[in-house]
Amino acid sequence: MRTVASPWIRNFQPAPDAPAQLVCLPHAGGSATFYLPVARALAPGTDVLAIQYPGRQDRRREGFVPSVQQMAELIAGEIRALLDRPTALFGHSMGAAIGFEVAALLEADGVDLLGLFVSGRRAPSATRDEAVHRLADRELIEELKRLEGTEPTVFDDDELVQMFLPVVRADYRAIETYRHRGGPALRCPIVVLTGDTDPHVTRAEAEAWAQHTTGGYELVSFRGGHFYLLDHAGQVIGVLSERISGALAAH
Repeated sequence: MRTVASPWIRNFQPAPDAPAQLVCLPHAGGSATFYLPVARALAPGTDVLAIQYPGRQDRRREGFVPSVQQMAELIAGEIRALLDRPTALFGHSMGAAIGFEVAALLEADGVDLLGLFVSGRRAPSATRDEAVHRLADRELIEELKRLEGTEPTVFDDDELVQMFLPVVRADYRAIETYRHRGGPALRCPIVVLTGDTDPHVTRAEAEAWAQHTTGGYELVSFRGGHFYLLDHAGQVIGVLSERISGALAAH
């Protein structure tokens, strides 16, 4: 049985005999624990590795990574030694952009991925000018409340708010300044998951992911906003399980 000993990786529900593994990348302000339910639900059929970015929870004393590309390079370096079985990537929001860049780096090294699941994020070719990271604290908090991805009681604890706001701001700066550098389309299939009222992703911006792969593209839409997956966790996990099983059969 392999040992996962990296500050970047959490293996909450080890599944050493699983035929496939899924690497999960959190959203802006998020942490690896966001994917604990996914790890429990997919085991023992899929081994889930959740990425823990610097600057939060047990890594809170570490400096923030300033860009999506740099984050992707660091993560790709960490997981290369763990690609001992067919691997897929899943990322929500900022994690989707990071996952795309990680997939590109791994494929450039000759890795054949099972697939890339991107959630709550427009395609790299669909850019917007955004500056949430420049908002005053009060306005930034209102934006987080609007997205409904943070437990409301968190905002009642001023000490906790002051602890996580710098994390959120740094992550927003990284994703809002992200611009895809171009390069070949991915070889692996891309499955796009989106909420039909997500203010950050229009239907056209979600469909634009098709331009970034030669391996097949699928769009799965759910009712809801940016954090639709909290209300449809079972269905999202079902999509992950079914598509990973199908990709394994064709691998």
